[in-house]
Amino acid sequence: MASVWDLPVLFCVENNGYGLSTPVNEQFRCEHIADKGAGYGMESHIIDGNNILEIYTKLSEIVNSIRENPRPVLLEFKTFRMRGHEEASGTKYVPKSLQEEWRLKDPVENYENYLLNEGILTQQLIDNYKKDFQQEIDKDLGIAFAESPIHSTVEKELNDVCQDFDYKEITAKGENENIRLIDAISTGLYQAMERYPEMVIMGQDIAEYGGVFKITEGFVEKFGKERVRNTPICESTIIEAAYGLSVASVKSVVELQFSDFVTSGFNPIINLLAKSYYRWKQNADVVLRMPCGAGVGAGPFHSQTNEAWFTKTPGLKVVYPAFPYDAKGLLATAIADPNPVLFFEHKKLYRSIYQDVPKEYYTIPFGKANMVHKGGDVTIITFGAGVHWALEVVNNNQIAADIIDLRTLQPLDTDTIYASVKRTGKAIILQEDTMFGGVASDISALLMEHCFEYLDAPVKRVASLDTPVPFAKALEEDFLPVKRFKKTLLELLAY
Repeated sequence: MASVWDLPVLFCVENNGYGLSTPVNEQFRCEHIADKGAGYGMESHIIDGNNILEIYTKLSEIVNSIRENPRPVLLEFKTFRMRGHEEASGTKYVPKSLQEEWRLKDPVENYENYLLNEGILTQQLIDNYKKDFQQEIDKDLGIAFAESPIHSTVEKELNDVCQDFDYKEITAKGENENIRLIDAISTGLYQAMERYPEMVIMGQDIAEYGGVFKITEGFVEKFGKERVRNTPICESTIIEAAYGLSVASVKSVVELQFSDFVTSGFNPIINLLAKSYYRWKQNADVVLRMPCGAGVGAGPFHSQTNEAWFTKTPGLKVVYPAFPYDAKGLLATAIADPNPVLFFEHKKLYRSIYQDVPKEYYTIPFGKANMVHKGGDVTIITFGAGVHWALEVVNNNQIAADIIDLRTLQPLDTDTIYASVKRTGKAIILQEDTMFGGVASDISALLMEHCFEYLDAPVKRVASLDTPVPFAKALEEDFLPVKRFKKTLLELLAY
């Protein structure tokens, strides 16, 4: 990405010859790490990492050049470490001859001797410097060791996970238009680009092509290539670039072409976006759009609905609309929120679900489920495509059911869930994700903890088979929980 976009970045590799104990020649085929620059069309240099003057001279020259001609440069510093990778590993794996060879290249000793020979330093000055350093170290260590042990409260720790979001309810008062789910997302994204003039959208094929689902079609003509950016096929890099924009106080939306591909960006989501605010109060103002779901014959790598990977990670918010109205309003809220949000969009619903949606910009709060059907016999808790499956079964069989569309999975609206279950006495949770470890399992556990005395029957879960998503239509229909849901629901009603 840095090479394609001519970003002014120095990629500095301190090559000490080992990755913990494995030598470089057992990790890379190239002789030098700098050789990799050619593969990226990137300028690269090899520098003696133990030569202070060479480092200063060459880096000054390269940095000044980059300021004049912005571009990425790969620098390999040839160096060594005399200690282990960490204190426990030691250095037994390093040949003694290699240790001795590099001991003679100690940069501090050699530079000190050079300055002594040049008459710039004297032994008395060196002794004075070291004495001052030791006093400073001892003083600061004393301050650190005198610190009281850290104490906190559960409430404070929970409040430190996400940046406070001053949600503002915006209600649209103008006319509506009957549009599809995909149109609602596209319009919501377009209006957010107008509302936040610096906001950037990034993803594969999203610019002139308009994305594989055409959600950003026409955006380049309106907002330009600087704000609607095609990216290389490297999800982790796209997400990390989005985080960098947040550090610069710029909002961004990243389209993961299919939610399945998020696996290539899993590390920065879980270990960077989610934890950043808790660790050092730097928020990650990033929305990840996640086209997901089966039912379109796309097979095991383009059909997963993998929300449960993220609902259990503190610091992430997870949104999963089932209707055009909700999709547009929740997307507006997701972009306004300064915290990382994963916004799931079911591909099967993109062009099959229509609804009257306000033309104006509006917001919908997170953590508020929607009761899409009312009845006193059973509570159906679901989200995404499951909402439409539940509505079809209930309407076709004239079942008196509460159907709760969760809309957001993190935060979760437990108040609405508990109130309904306490009133109906029966609960069934429907999810498209596979059964084990899914959102339904946690909701079921919550109901057992908080509503047990109100239940007239066991809490039921219905989900897809614990297999990858099949390609063949008949197998995919068997994989999905639609048929099993009706059977389980009727059994629960008869319990």
